[in-house]
Parts: sequence; structure tokens; C-alpha cells
Amino acid sequence: MKLGDKVRDKVTGYEGIAIGKTEWLNGCTRWTVQSQTLHEGKPIDPFCFDEPQLEIVEAEPVKAGPKKTGGPIPAPQRRRDPVR
Repeated sequence: MKLGDKVRDKVTGYEGIAIGKTEWLNGCTRWTVQSQTLHEGKPIDPFCFDEPQLEIVEAEPVKAGPKKTGGPIPAPQRRRDPVR
């Protein structure tokens, strides 16, 4: 399973795009899934599911963003101190 895959929860049938992955100290991996449908014109809140509870519906219909996050920003330039 990868970020961007369309997945379905085997228990509830909740379906959406895998938008986040969390790995816990005890070895549990949980995926955050965002529904593609709207409720009363607003997005439905994403939900988290244990990895074994999910099945892939469609492999990567939404491409994950670039891995580069921009890196460190340059230090701001300071004006020279006034001279008397």
C-alpha cells in the first residue's frame, strides 16, 4: 500500500484515498483515509485504520506530491547599523 492509493476498510466499507501513514512504537501501522465524497457540500473528515483492515481498490489514482519539501530557507538579510 502507498500514499495516493484508493483503499477500502473491510469492516465499515469506508472508501477513500490514503493520505497519511503512521508507524507506532509497538509495530502497528495506521493509515489516514480521506473520502472523495462530500456531505452537504463539505468534505467528510478523514479516518484512521489499521493496515490489515484495509484493501486496495485502485493503485495510486492520486499521485503523491514531490518528496522535496524545499529544504532550509536562507537566513534573512539584516540592514547595516546606522553610522553616526
